[in-house]
Amino acid sequence: MPIVWNDSLSTGIITIDNQHKELFKRINELLDSSGKTKETINEVARFLQSYIINHFATEENYMNRTKYPDYPAHKSAHDRYRVEFNQLKEKIEKEGVGLSVSVQMNHLLIDWWLNHINKVDKKMADFIKDKI
Repeated sequence: MPIVWNDSLSTGIITIDNQHKELFKRINELLDSSGKTKETINEVARFLQSYIINHFATEENYMNRTKYPDYPAHKSAHDRYRVEFNQLKEKIEKEGVGLSVSVQMNHLLIDWWLNHINKVDKKMADFIKDKI
């Protein structure tokens, strides 16, 4: 099941929204791994790892520049996600995409992002968008 961008996910910050859209595209490539070689799946996972780091850095830079009061909690969520994603990536590299990995992917790549964008990122955007 793909993760679908719609306007209800928009933060109103073009850079962040465009990054989210690209992230969704890449996540969908990984979620649609049926019939793909292990190397192709690993390549998408490596790209996602790098992309997530860059995306979080963008948000964290905005939060620092605007002195966002919830920065510590937001950064902590990013840090936990990085750890969980790295663990998932390692599991994908070792095991491929089986049932347990698919369940973990759905949670980490769909549920987490939809919840994070709708709650945490939108709250951040409301604070920073008139300050950047």
